[in-house]
Amino acid sequence: MDCGVYTMAAAGALWARMGGGSGGGGFSCESERDLAVMVSDFLEDGSGGTDSRYSSDSDSGFCDLAHLAHNISYWKLSMNQYESDLLSVVNSLMLSINGTDLHFAKSAPCNASCIRFSLVKLLRLSGYDAAVCASKWKACGKVPGGDHEYIDVVNYKRTGGSERLIIDIDFRSHFEIARAVESYNRILNSLSVVFVGSLTKLKQFLQIMVEATRSSLKQNSMPLPPWRSLAYLQAKWLSPHDRHFNPNEHMSIHASGHKQCIGHLKRLQSLLQSEIEFERLLKPVNTKFDRRKHSSIRIL
Repeated sequence: MDCGVYTMAAAGALWARMGGGSGGGGFSCESERDLAVMVSDFLEDGSGGTDSRYSSDSDSGFCDLAHLAHNISYWKLSMNQYESDLLSVVNSLMLSINGTDLHFAKSAPCNASCIRFSLVKLLRLSGYDAAVCASKWKACGKVPGGDHEYIDVVNYKRTGGSERLIIDIDFRSHFEIARAVESYNRILNSLSVVFVGSLTKLKQFLQIMVEATRSSLKQNSMPLPPWRSLAYLQAKWLSPHDRHFNPNEHMSIHASGHKQCIGHLKRLQSLLQSEIEFERLLKPVNTKFDRRKHSSIRIL
């Protein structure tokens, strides 16, 4: 397919899906640190170019990003029934959490652990084998070491065996980058606020977003930092991990002591509510479009 035609179709679909907005992803403490380091490295390298290049798309770069936007839509729609049901449950429970439900999960900076444990508690009350997973990995080559927390749900199949489904409550924040081009921000906003899916699907999203990040940075003559590489991103969810069901009791303190997490929860809930409303509004539009399409086929 011609690059220009494909770009218009894919970008048009993405604009319709996201309402034409840009930015708006929730920042985690981790993403803020990444962004600060990235901007510092960027300025020290002196590779910024002129202001006119920030948030602009070259023809080839825009075509690449439009193709990646199409892939994002494909993987978002390729949900089996269990994933779809779990996503609905997770979204509903996330919206039901109040600031008064939150408790410190550890003595170190909380980094939204309290939100994860609150969600796990609600999931387990709903009959799911859910837990907070704490992963940790050492530096290897150019890939920095680090740690990450997320949620998993073990789905025990009737035919035998089981499958882990990953839940990340602030998925977009892992892909916030400095001086992103406009079409990259559209792709970023097309990601689900809360990721729910298999490890296989997660890997697909990571590969797509690394390519999108590389394309956006390249258009501003910026290199891909090690903490934006596929190896580093995969380490967050694929490294050895421990499962936890409850925060340590001696560290459990009422939420009034960590207002930052309450603000983080409200921000996530606002983004999630907006995403749900967009999805709801798009359903009748898609139905009407399909009817016209089928009608035109019959006439021909």
